[in-house]
Amino acid sequence: MCCWGKGVLGWGWGSRRACVPAGTALRARCWRPWACSRRRSSTANTRRGRSENAAGHGSKEVKGKTHTYYQVLIDARDCPHISQRSQTEAVTFLANHDDSRALYAIPGLDYVSHEDILPYSSTDQVPIQHELFERFLIYDQTKVPPFVARDTLCAWQEKNHPWLELSDVHRETTDNIRVTVIPFYMGMREAQNSHVYWWRYCIRLENLDNEVVQLRERHWRIFSLSGTLETVRGRGVVGREPVLSKEQPAFQYSSHVSLQASSGHMWGTFRFEKPDGSHFDVRIPPFSLESNKDEKTPPSGLHW
Repeated sequence: MCCWGKGVLGWGWGSRRACVPAGTALRARCWRPWACSRRRSSTANTRRGRSENAAGHGSKEVKGKTHTYYQVLIDARDCPHISQRSQTEAVTFLANHDDSRALYAIPGLDYVSHEDILPYSSTDQVPIQHELFERFLIYDQTKVPPFVARDTLCAWQEKNHPWLELSDVHRETTDNIRVTVIPFYMGMREAQNSHVYWWRYCIRLENLDNEVVQLRERHWRIFSLSGTLETVRGRGVVGREPVLSKEQPAFQYSSHVSLQASSGHMWGTFRFEKPDGSHFDVRIPPFSLESNKDEKTPPSGLHW
């Protein structure tokens, strides 16, 4: 059964292919499901102009239901068509302690919600063009579905599980602009006789209305357990000021943050502009930066 829609097309766990809303039709291969808690604001669609409370949070966050997300490989043929992303989505890792690079990335790797999947089947032996597809999966016509994991995939998932695991998804909607945040702990490194803890976070912006809006500014508040509170302001995000319209309703990007403490949290706002020149602020849901992972084995990326 083939299904097409506005989103990312992908192979599901087994023989399923999937469609994930992203404003663009893409193909991907989902290989790893994660059960996570999706946290939402108790004031799900807040009014603009409300001030932050004393703790820096504009609304109370409540724990939602458990949702399933999939780890996916995006087809390389579709990457040039991702106009509403800052770059092809990737999962970044800290380099090994003896590696001179601070970070390295596996491009075309993303996370997808189960509710966004539209399955269909294919008879192609290599349905997805990605450098890892044939290194991780092998076609076996005697199996149903006809793809099985290679030992390299099992070993890589086992070794990198702490750095790939998705536990919480944070979501809040302000004036029909929905912001979803997925944080990941990346590990700790020593620098100048101190410990530096790293996280990556994926931000997804969705316009749930027909009115065209453009992201103009970002305002972050970053609290560290060491007692510091940092304010970050700037134009746009990752060098872009994306326009969210009915035709291109979503924008997604990833970034990183480091603290000299084992935990902290972040929150803030995005400022959007309407066609008439007026502005309004959209809340970024507060999310924790936790480092409660086993660090006995450092992230290995693609080093087998």
